Amino acid sequence: MRRLLLLFLAFMSLFSYGNDLPKPGVISGKVIDKTTKEPLPYVNIIIKDAAKKLITGGITNESGAFTIKNIPNGNNTLEVQFIGYKTYTKSITVSKKNKNIQLGTIQLEEDSTTLEEVEVRAETSTVTQKIDRKVINVGKDLTSAGATASELLNNVQSVSVDSQTGDISLRGNDNVRVLVDGKPTNVPAAQLLRQLPSSSIKSVELITNPSAKYNPEGMSGIINIILNKNANMGFNGSINTGVEAGHYVRYNASTNMNYKTGKVNFFGNYGFNGGDRYNFGFVNRAGINNQDFVFINDNESHLVKFGADIYLDDKNTLSFYTTQNWFDSNANGRVEITDNSGVLTNISPNSQLSNSKNQTYNVNYKHDFEKKGHNIELEATYSQNDTPQDLFNSDLINPNDGSLNYFNDIFNDRSNTLINLDYTNPISENGKLELGLEYRENNTDNTNITNQTGFNNSSFSYDRKIYSGYVNYGHQFGKLSMQLGARIEQFNIEGIFNQETQASQTVTDDIFTIYPSAFFTYSPSEKNQFQLSYSKRVDRPNIQQVNPIREWSTPLITSVGNAELLPQFTNSIEFNYTRKIKGGSISFGSFYRNVNDVISRVTYKDPSDPSNVRQILTFQNFDDTDFYGLELSTNYKIAKWWRANASAEFYSQKQFGTADLNNPNAPRLEVQNEVFSARISNSFTVSKKLRLQLFAMYRGTEKDIQWEVSPMKMVNIGANYSVLKGKGNITFRVNDIFNTMRFQFQSENPFTQNGRFKWESRTTYLGFNYRFGGGKNRAKSRRKRDNNEKQGGGGFM
Repeated sequence: MRRLLLLFLAFMSLFSYGNDLPKPGVISGKVIDKTTKEPLPYVNIIIKDAAKKLITGGITNESGAFTIKNIPNGNNTLEVQFIGYKTYTKSITVSKKNKNIQLGTIQLEEDSTTLEEVEVRAETSTVTQKIDRKVINVGKDLTSAGATASELLNNVQSVSVDSQTGDISLRGNDNVRVLVDGKPTNVPAAQLLRQLPSSSIKSVELITNPSAKYNPEGMSGIINIILNKNANMGFNGSINTGVEAGHYVRYNASTNMNYKTGKVNFFGNYGFNGGDRYNFGFVNRAGINNQDFVFINDNESHLVKFGADIYLDDKNTLSFYTTQNWFDSNANGRVEITDNSGVLTNISPNSQLSNSKNQTYNVNYKHDFEKKGHNIELEATYSQNDTPQDLFNSDLINPNDGSLNYFNDIFNDRSNTLINLDYTNPISENGKLELGLEYRENNTDNTNITNQTGFNNSSFSYDRKIYSGYVNYGHQFGKLSMQLGARIEQFNIEGIFNQETQASQTVTDDIFTIYPSAFFTYSPSEKNQFQLSYSKRVDRPNIQQVNPIREWSTPLITSVGNAELLPQFTNSIEFNYTRKIKGGSISFGSFYRNVNDVISRVTYKDPSDPSNVRQILTFQNFDDTDFYGLELSTNYKIAKWWRANASAEFYSQKQFGTADLNNPNAPRLEVQNEVFSARISNSFTVSKKLRLQLFAMYRGTEKDIQWEVSPMKMVNIGANYSVLKGKGNITFRVNDIFNTMRFQFQSENPFTQNGRFKWESRTTYLGFNYRFGGGKNRAKSRRKRDNNEKQGGGGFM
């Protein structure tokens, strides 16, 4: 808490300055660590007058340099403040003859009285707006919101996680890329988020308009999850464990450990999640039938990550790590179908066994040249996933029907190769050039052996190769900063789909595209910041969307892909304004997107079904559409004992399409989808040891061509109690105390139907966290973590 208090007081002192009259003096210099001689970014520079009243200030840039303008004539005091270091104070005099004061290099000395608290997690999450992203530094209020990353992210502004499917969306759109430590993953996002313990997450980055440096996939942008990676000297770590009870009881545990000695930093972590989850619901088709569903999933996940950073010398760093993940799932369910006269026509139990193993290997080499900020970095990542599945479907009323009683043996093998070469050169005092090359290769092989009537054994391979390069140039023009960039990509696909007794289908694609980006940030004062950005993005169909072979089926629904899908391209413009106020900050944002060849999920009546009750679930390209949005968020200290994070969003999107793909004369449908959502997280300080949390969220009605989803709302309460002289923490929470969360929908196409699904949203959780060790945090390690936040360093899966 001492660390947070110092940072808070420093910011508050800056915010209180409101005199905008021009002043004659300019002070410049550079801040470095006294021991390591490394530059220190984001250091607070404070200027006070003779009466010790704050008059202006600023922060150092990534190279440790700073320039403070508008300093009045007279005797003033300069203070250099940074967490973990002793405050540096110097008297300065500005006069007509001494207007431009160059202080040279300032060396900060570490403060041993505060170093041991550097790694203690803050009570309340904070939000930082950077040039191309919003960073949510995860505090205890968010980690107590859920045992997994899926539950934590559902409490983050602009992010929604479907509790029914686990699918994640950003700003109301599910075309979003999820990265962990800046790296893509072989594991589907919904599955990955259920495996990651929330206590392993350091911060969440929302990159809604990524620059040309990033892979352009994902219409709504990128969610980058940064995992804890301690870099303290000596041996340090933490242990987390908890139990959650709803309909069933679930357990989780994790540990993060670090040992740093000399020029080597070893790190490792382990996470476990396990237990049953219960889900049930119904779908009622007016005048036709009613389907009643029950699902029970018994999941067990183990995650292991370990590696090392080797500081070869002051200019060369070698890092490597490996991640091993095992995920076992035993899912059982059943569906009962009743016709419109109340007669049971189907009782269909089903089960799915899967045993997924994912392994990742990463190596990174970085060389720093003599000039500060001038470096070249080479990184290679290889990951492999093997997920065999056994599916069994039966029908107790129709035991001889081969279309309802069958098995599937599915073998999935996926591998990813990613090689990056990045070069950064500050070519002038105010300009920086970034260049990079990237090679990506994704290979997928699938075999499906089945005895289902009407379907044959099948297999497919789907390979993607992407060659890309980018250039970014950034420049500072006084209070205006600019970054312009472009990325070129050559995208090649080769897919082969085979079914017994049928001719093979081949899907190929060869696309060359240029993706420009532009960012402008204007900071007229310390209190105000304006941002304007543009980027071009792409959403390429994934394997499930293009695979024409049946993926799964129930007695009434069959899911297949569409091999003819085209990629959708998005042009995005975004504006943001951030205002620092006494006690916190307020952010306002708006965006506009134009999307070409929109990819959307559709259902239509199965033309091969004479009873006219079965339907096909697939994907289709629709017409171009526009997407608008407004966002408002605040982080505010209402009182000494009460801090709140709140946000509200409004999105509007017009969608076009048809609900009957088999009828070329079907009417063209048009839907205006307007969604309002809001959430607030409150933290109340009862005493030095006890803090309470209150969280509430609301998501309004959503519409698309075929569905209208009812509003969702939830209220959570929780408490954190500090024990063992501050090194331990007990967490207690109750989610959805009013039991209001549910997925409820209605539709007119292709059937008039409505449905509702409910899950274990009302749960009770009890957890314990303990931190051990207390090594000193060196400046070089701190800078490396800062770079991880900016660039997504490290890796996971």
